[in-house]
Amino acid sequence: MLDRERALSKIDELDGYLGEIEEIMPLSLVEYKRTEKKRSCERLIQLSIECLMDVCRIFVSGLRLGLPNDATDVFDKLKDKGILTGEMNILLKEMRGFRNILVHEYASVDDELVYEVLAKRIEDIRKFKSEILRSLEKFK
Repeated sequence: MLDRERALSKIDELDGYLGEIEEIMPLSLVEYKRTEKKRSCERLIQLSIECLMDVCRIFVSGLRLGLPNDATDVFDKLKDKGILTGEMNILLKEMRGFRNILVHEYASVDDELVYEVLAKRIEDIRKFKSEILRSLEKFK
């Protein structure tokens, strides 16, 4: 059975991270490159992506969609079940890849890429939230 409360709690946590990102959003690449701004933004993006990955795992586990073969198989299982669109499936795989860059290659993270993600791709996380909340309504 899908643990709605746990999923909603993670979505609420995600909202908190998105709110924090909005509060500190740099207005320019130069502003972003300030160490405290850069580190804060990178960490909040990482936490946001991990949070949405947790939501996906809650769905896969709760709906008993089977054990994922790898980390991105979670997204495929949700797409196959009609919980995520094909477009969102691709976006989530890209987000997971970006999270891995932030976590595992921290010293070589491209500042311009992170700034671009902040400026243009945070909306993808909001789209995920909308899709997942719509799907959550189906499992009341």
